[in-house]
Amino acid sequence: MIKRMRSVMAAAVTVGMLGLPGVASAQEAAAQGAGGCFDTGVPLTVEEQRLDDSLAPGAPAAGPELVRLGGFESVVRGFVTRLCEVRTRAGADALTAEVGRELWRSAVDRAKGEHEWDAYDDRPLYWARLQLTSAVRQWQARFPLSADERARLVRRVDWASRGVDDVRFGGNGRRILVTGFDPFQLTGASVRRSNPAGAAALRLDGTVVQTADGPARVEAAVLPVLWGSFDEGVVERFYGGTILRGLRPDALVTVSQGRPGRFDVERWATRWRGGFADNNGIGVKGPVPDAGGWPQPALEFIETSLPWQRMVDAGTTPFPVNFNRSFCEWPIGTTPGTGTPVCRTDEPTPGAVAAVGSGGDYLSNESMYRANRVRLGLGSTAAGGHLHTPVLRQPVDPTALTDAAFEAERRAIADQVRALVSVV
Repeated sequence: MIKRMRSVMAAAVTVGMLGLPGVASAQEAAAQGAGGCFDTGVPLTVEEQRLDDSLAPGAPAAGPELVRLGGFESVVRGFVTRLCEVRTRAGADALTAEVGRELWRSAVDRAKGEHEWDAYDDRPLYWARLQLTSAVRQWQARFPLSADERARLVRRVDWASRGVDDVRFGGNGRRILVTGFDPFQLTGASVRRSNPAGAAALRLDGTVVQTADGPARVEAAVLPVLWGSFDEGVVERFYGGTILRGLRPDALVTVSQGRPGRFDVERWATRWRGGFADNNGIGVKGPVPDAGGWPQPALEFIETSLPWQRMVDAGTTPFPVNFNRSFCEWPIGTTPGTGTPVCRTDEPTPGAVAAVGSGGDYLSNESMYRANRVRLGLGSTAAGGHLHTPVLRQPVDPTALTDAAFEAERRAIADQVRALVSVV
């Protein structure tokens, strides 16, 4: 651990002529050698701009340093170099899909192995992905590229590096789909945040877990903490796309980070956004919109069909597991979004507009709502619901990227997610 921490604080990341946040000097030199192909005047998203954030004056930028420590620098370097050599739209389509998949598979393989840098760390994938999307955003193509075409390329490399289209069920046994989430609330020293739900998803993807009904294969993805990506249908693409491909999942489990000190199996998902800001600083309030092209029944509340009692009684450790029955609704006759919602733990009022699900009114709730709305719309008989993990605390030293307690807690949470998925 001491050796690891010294490497974190001693390393330096240089941003050279190219100016792409978090792209190391070797990658910039490669791009310059290809003639240079980036316009640094093109604005980046709030999320991408955090690639420049460090934990202390003189320290390396936290995100790129995590990419280096996680072993993904070569993937980013190769992408930057090859992007400058692309001459056609077809070539750009192929490259973004290929490298996105490469990053995802590399992250999954890394999560299952043993490395000097903690294999349970989900952050290197998150920051490497932002390096890829920022490169596409500032890329000067050698052919006309409309704003919509560029946005599709950004989405292609982003979704591919999340495992959204990487479901590969095969053989006999039960089939479980799982999603985690990116880190979030990344301002200031919190730029080093990790999300144990994302770590659990990486560890679970492609694995076989033993259940009371025999072996079950798990396929997983990591969702963005972005309202806009949810509007574009990233949740429906993963869960609904798997169902449409005839891969017959038996269970859908959305997982996110929730309350301190405990797991929650959430009873209700609701059709309402509470307005909290996402990773781009954008807040949205109002009903959850449809994602184009998917059958989506207009349900205010969707109840979990996961075996919650078994999950509570399974005795997984070290954290307690709670079945959370709470929900809130806008009183009938009032204008939704104004006034104070009524919160209870019994049953929703028929005809009432949903306000807050058991898992809140942020993207956690919406992942459960969207996954199960499309499940019901497609007529799938799979069980579906949401699991909130305990909150992962940050390293004690505000200038440190990790410490032993931080790593141990993330490992414990991710391993208990696996145990609970096995109960499903």
